[in-house]
Amino acid sequence: MSRSGAAGGGAKGKKKGVTFTINCAKPVEDKIMDVASLEKFLQERIKVGGKAGALGDSVAVSRDKSKITVTSDSHFSKRYLKYLTKKYLKKHNVRDWLRVIASNKDHSVYELRYFNIAENEGEDED
Repeated sequence: MSRSGAAGGGAKGKKKGVTFTINCAKPVEDKIMDVASLEKFLQERIKVGGKAGALGDSVAVSRDKSKITVTSDSHFSKRYLKYLTKKYLKKHNVRDWLRVIASNKDHSVYELRYFNIAENEGEDED
């Protein structure tokens, strides 16, 4: 028995590309971090085929003001992007003040936000 292309495992002609965005607006406004250095860090550290820095045509990292966009033609994990962003924050000693959070509005966007320190200040005064 032979299978026809339509009844088989799906369409093979067009690959599904994924796009993820990291919104760095708040830290960039406060001049805590530089978007260009995060872009360079991602270009050097993203692994494609087990090799770091060899993005080729499958992965593209671009920047627009305070946003970084990572576009991939093949499978790319959103969690891996979060891991690399946290690694960058730790390297630049701002991991204690910033955290990487998925946006509520769009599932393909990460935001860099500050920890809420104001909540804990009232408890320290005894």
